[in-house]
Amino acid sequence: MRLATLRLPRRTTAARVDGDHAVEIGVRDVGELLAQPDWRERAAAADGPRHPLATADLAPVVPRPGKIICVGLNYRNHILEMGRELPAYPTLFAKYAEALIGPYDDIVLPAVSEAMDWEAELAVVIGANVRHATPEQARAAIAGYSVFNDVTARDYQNRTLQWLQGKTFEATTPFGPYLVTPDEVGGPMTMQCEVDGEVVQQADTADLVFPPAELVSYLSEILTLRPGDVIATGTPGGVGHARRPPRYLAHGSKVVTRIAGVGELVNTARRDA
Repeated sequence: MRLATLRLPRRTTAARVDGDHAVEIGVRDVGELLAQPDWRERAAAADGPRHPLATADLAPVVPRPGKIICVGLNYRNHILEMGRELPAYPTLFAKYAEALIGPYDDIVLPAVSEAMDWEAELAVVIGANVRHATPEQARAAIAGYSVFNDVTARDYQNRTLQWLQGKTFEATTPFGPYLVTPDEVGGPMTMQCEVDGEVVQQADTADLVFPPAELVSYLSEILTLRPGDVIATGTPGGVGHARRPPRYLAHGSKVVTRIAGVGELVNTARRDA
């Protein structure tokens, strides 16, 4: 099953994707849907108004997650690219909901940064309360997967040892287009990022140091994960900051982020006034 959040005149709605249409489920967004214990059954049975996907205005698939937990340095090739050793534990930081944009919205390049970088990522969306989870419980708590690009202000990120300020600029982080439930996803997924038509990142999620269920289990030792929470699992090699010379997004840059079997983000970078 594939789920989306649609923007409609004066409201939003969660929807189930049926072929080339989206069927309204009857709640405001996918985050609100996931808070209901019977969300799978309700989504599968929905028979509300239908909207053509080709003209749909899609919001971030979960517009206001309670938590957005991001993982740094989680692809083996990216860790080596950045000149670091493989970590014993996940590197964690947070992002706030104001950073999120829809799958086809413009990425806002903040006026104060000259070093906005791309970071294609697989996002994990939580579908049940989970605390102190075993690996099996962690897998069962995953509602599905989505596509995420953790666009990062490298100059702000590197001002201090803490990364938050470079990671959560407003309206910089595309997320969507769908939540795809695990039964529709096979094994490892192929991820790719293009900037202005050039493939800059390409990886297989089998290269993750800490895979999704392991991350859910680890994070649940720290705090309760709740429906609609999002885990961004890290980016592979090929980021602009690691290039020599570094390469960053410019006004008008087109960024396409895709994960096979999950979906595609298509965003244009626009300089903030």
